[in-house]
This record gives sequence, C-alpha cells and structure tokens, in this order.
Amino acid sequence: MDETGGTLPRSVRWGYGSGSVATGAFGTVPGLMLLPYLTDTLGIAALWAGLVVFAPKAWDVLLNPIAGRVSDRTVDPAGPRRPWLLRAGVMLAGAFALIFAAPDLGSQVLEAGWVLVFFVLAATAYAFFQVPYVAMPAEITSSYDERTRLMTARVAILAFTIMLAGATAPVIRDAVGGRDGYRVMGVAMAVLIGVGVVCAYVGTRRAPIGAVAAGAGSLREQLRIVATARDFRLLLTTFVLQALATGCMLAGVDYLATDVLGRTGASSILFVCFVGPALVLTPLWARYGARVGKQRGYVVSSLVLATGAALAVLAPYAPAAVTFAATGLVGVGYAGCQVFPMAMLPDAAATDAARTGENRAGVYTGVWTAGETLGLALGPAVFAVVLALGGYVSSEGGDVAQPDSAVTAITLGFSLLPAALTLLSLLWLRRYTLDADAVARATTEATR
Repeated sequence: MDETGGTLPRSVRWGYGSGSVATGAFGTVPGLMLLPYLTDTLGIAALWAGLVVFAPKAWDVLLNPIAGRVSDRTVDPAGPRRPWLLRAGVMLAGAFALIFAAPDLGSQVLEAGWVLVFFVLAATAYAFFQVPYVAMPAEITSSYDERTRLMTARVAILAFTIMLAGATAPVIRDAVGGRDGYRVMGVAMAVLIGVGVVCAYVGTRRAPIGAVAAGAGSLREQLRIVATARDFRLLLTTFVLQALATGCMLAGVDYLATDVLGRTGASSILFVCFVGPALVLTPLWARYGARVGKQRGYVVSSLVLATGAALAVLAPYAPAAVTFAATGLVGVGYAGCQVFPMAMLPDAAATDAARTGENRAGVYTGVWTAGETLGLALGPAVFAVVLALGGYVSSEGGDVAQPDSAVTAITLGFSLLPAALTLLSLLWLRRYTLDADAVARATTEATR
C-alpha cells in the first residue's frame, strides 16, 4: 500500500475508473435486454426465461470467492490484480457477443441452451475481471478520503456507461429489428466492453502495488474470517438487497416502456432519466459524504432512490413525463447508492489488513461481488416470477396485447417492489459503525 496515503495521480483515478465501462455494460445490458430477448424474440415462457437469466449469475456467486482467492495468490510483476483485467476481460467481450447471436435452431430448448452456455462463459470471465478490479482500491491507497475520490471517478464513468449502453442497446436493436437487431447490439456492446478492459489495464500501469502478504489458510477458513467481520456483513446485506431492487427495475424497463407506457422508444428515455442525474450529482454526493460521513450519505441516497421508485407506480395513470421524472429521482439516489458502498468496502478490507497484517482484499471483494451478482441475478428472476403471476404472454414477435393483470404486475415489479427492498436494506445499514475514526484507529494500532 502507499506509505503516505497521499493523492493518487489523476491518470490512475480515471484509468482505474475506466474499468467501469466493462462492468457497467455487462451489468446493464443483460439485465435490460436478455429477459425480453428470451420471452419476446425466442418465445420462451417467463419462468423458464427467468431461470436462464438467473443460473449463470448463481454460478458467479459460487465462483467469485474463488476468483478472489486466486488473485490474492497471483504473483506477477504487474501485481496480483492487474493481469486479470486483460486475461479475463478479453474472454468476457468475446463471450458477450455470442449471448445474443443464437442461430435459428428450430427448437426453443436448443436456443435457450445456446444463450445459457455463452452467458455462463461470460459470467465466468466476468468473475475473474470484476473481483480483482474491485479489490484494487484497498491496495493502491491507504487514504480513507482518497478511496472516496477513487470511487467518485469510477461511479461517474459507471453512470455514463450505464446511460450509453442502456440507451443505445434498445435503439440498435430496434433500428435493425428482429434477431439480427439483437446480434448487432451484442457485437456493439462487446466492443464497448473491450474498450473498457484495455483502458483499465493501460490506465492503472502507474498505480501503486499492494505489498501486504496474502492471507494464510484455506479458502473456507478465510471465508469464515470474513463472515465474522460485522460491519462488512451489514454493508454487504444492504448492498445485496439494493442490487436486487436495481435488478428488478432493470428487468422491467423494456416491459414498462412497451406494455405500460405504450412507447417502444421509451426504454432509452427511461435510461437517460435514470443515469443522467448521476453524471452530474456523483461528485456532489462525494462532497456530501465528506461532510456528513459515508454511512449517513448512503442512507439519504437510499431514501431518495426509494421515493423515486415508489412514485413510478403512477405509470399506468399519469402522463409519461411523470414516470420519466420519477425515474430521474431514482437516478439521483442511485448515484449515491453506488459511491458510498463502493467507498466503504475498501475501508473494511483495509482495516482487516491493518489489524492482521494479511491481505484478504480478494476474498472480501469476491464475497462482495458474489453478493452483488446474486442480487442483480435475482432481480430479473423475481421480475420474471412477477410476470408469470400476472399472466404475461410470451411470443416470438413481441406484438401480443397483454392482459390488465400483466400490466399491473409490470408496474408493481418496477416501482413498489424495488422501493420496499431499498427501505428494508436500511435496517442493516443503520447498524454499520466503521467510520473515519474507526479506520484511523485500526491503521494507527497496526503501526505501533
């Protein structure tokens, strides 16, 4: 770790943040486009489509801690994390393009199998990219405040990527049309992922390399130690529940635009409304957190997100502008709900390293990304269950009039359900105690 805890070069901050181009595209596009692709293009029933979306992410949950353990023990001149950005990132881009490239196999089972296989491959590569990537801040700076600045750059790029990918993916699909539209969209997003991978690898070449020894013991023993970290456990539970809420909203965007608002182009508008505020407000959330503390900032941003989600319940009855405004309010809260937990996670990992002298950052981030992946995977799966309960009708053309019960299910799955999950998450966040003073005490005690 850097000995002075000083300011990182701007090039390192933005170089590191550029990795969010890859994570943002992969985290957004499947959640937004894959369920509609399966139900409205391949004609797969909602429940089975939800299973296809969920299974690869469930595999990721098991794989992430292993990826963390592997990166903890990687010996390379470029450090234990950075080589994985390129190795796994290239595989991720290639596998992603193939997810949406299913040929006409004459069987829904075979076509669903194609999607499942390449989604599993992409999820595997993503685990070995994301876990080392998220572990890096705990090692490249020991400064409590510098980690917030590092995450501010990351979240700003993440927000821009979500808007770019989320807004353009439906436009590309609709411009080409049919299966070819999904194929072209998949290739375009794969190129975007590749750009993020290369920029992150090159941009972090001047980043300090952590020097703390890898943690001893088996993976099971290290997972047990991490599980006893109370503040990390509380923070993780909060973040997983909010990832579930976000996953529900992502999965519902295309359905809300088409079946509730009756405007196919509204998908892109909803995404701009969701992410646009984050591009402007991310630095302001960081400043607010510096003044009142990360935990309090996280609580406030969560309440803003929940309020916006709840207001979206008016979508079937109010003008579309009301839904867009509610989604914009969600975006205001979402920016803070990314900045604060991502800045709090390195504090937990670095505090553990300071107290023990062992580096378990990879295991911490492996568990963290496993939880995030589980939440984002359960979101579309839960939304698919809501669709099925509402009697949603799947088709191969997507031009089917949905019953009123399905419209109600789409609305509730996009609004009140995510709002309730976000509010529920605050029961755990309110008990979090790892503030700036606690981190400073741990660091001071470690140097005695």
